[in-house]
Amino acid sequence: MNRHIVAVGERFSLCALELVEEVFSEAESPEEGRFVRRLVEEIRSKRYYLPELELAMIDDEENVIGYAMFSRFHIEGRYEDELLILTPVAVKMALQRQHISKDLIEHGFKKAAELGFKAVMVEGNPLNYRPRGFETSAKYGVVAAPSVHLPHEDCMMIRALVPGGLDDIHGTVDYSCYDTLT
Repeated sequence: MNRHIVAVGERFSLCALELVEEVFSEAESPEEGRFVRRLVEEIRSKRYYLPELELAMIDDEENVIGYAMFSRFHIEGRYEDELLILTPVAVKMALQRQHISKDLIEHGFKKAAELGFKAVMVEGNPLNYRPRGFETSAKYGVVAAPSVHLPHEDCMMIRALVPGGLDDIHGTVDYSCYDTLT
């Protein structure tokens, strides 16, 4: 089976939402599935949305089998043109462990660097993101606000897209720009 990475666009918009909700519902709970779907819808409605960095992996029959969204992010009102957040990432449950998320994320890194972004932040399980070059963000002075409830400090990670990309990025992360996350 051949697989292709595409920008979601209008053509795959609904299918991508359905995949995200399905994956998070199966992996976590139906409530989490609905929550993550609402987050994607909210990101799409904000100025931080970058259509060219909302990515889907499709199969030969044009089924969406994987998804990753990179969007602009700011820390304390700064870095919006330098920093991205990667959220969410979803792969059809039956196809996990086949490098679909890896390929989507690596493609996103390349595209983001071409667009001039310097770094990407993510919140999640370090075991999933360290192989993609992410490191604990606190090492670089990027820390979670008290309102951001992390299971552990290591769950907030950052990765440079270009040499020196993290040299000037620091501050306290909060998600107040998204109603879904507050």
